[in-house]
Amino acid sequence: MDDSAASRRTEPSGHAATIGVLSKPGLELRIGSNIFRSTNGVVKIHGKEQLVIEVKPEHGLLLATIDLYDERSVRIAHLRRNVLTVDGSGRFTVDVPLGQRLSSVDIPSILVTDLQSGHVVLEARMASEYRVDISCGRLYSHKGMLVEITPHYCRIGSGTALFGNIVEARGGPAILG
Repeated sequence: MDDSAASRRTEPSGHAATIGVLSKPGLELRIGSNIFRSTNGVVKIHGKEQLVIEVKPEHGLLLATIDLYDERSVRIAHLRRNVLTVDGSGRFTVDVPLGQRLSSVDIPSILVTDLQSGHVVLEARMASEYRVDISCGRLYSHKGMLVEITPHYCRIGSGTALFGNIVEARGGPAILG
């Protein structure tokens, strides 16, 4: 995921427009109690695109692409659009209930679990066509720092905790750490 999730070009008005965007422009990401408005669905942790969220409400889909690292900064798994493409040890499971349409009964969601530790790596659900809530998670950044997400905060390592922030991303990524 070192490549940018979307290429950019400039419109006559001088604003950057996104081509080949993975998510609808203006996607709101709620990470813990933090709100990132108008994102492109990308979450950067310590300057690296580590998580990409895509919404396809017309198909009842919430898709996640994520690189998973351990505490030594070694990449141990890769999830590409809800499918584990790298997980040599069979350490992770992915639970994706398939919804037919966006409704309160069958909300598109994804749950990634670490079988070794028993922790939830990522829990996300599509709250609306333009909003995804990441309410729970425990993963490591590419620098080996623990990232913890609870409904109340998002903690990156031992030095940074985000809670209750509202950030206008202006079509860019949600930036953590």
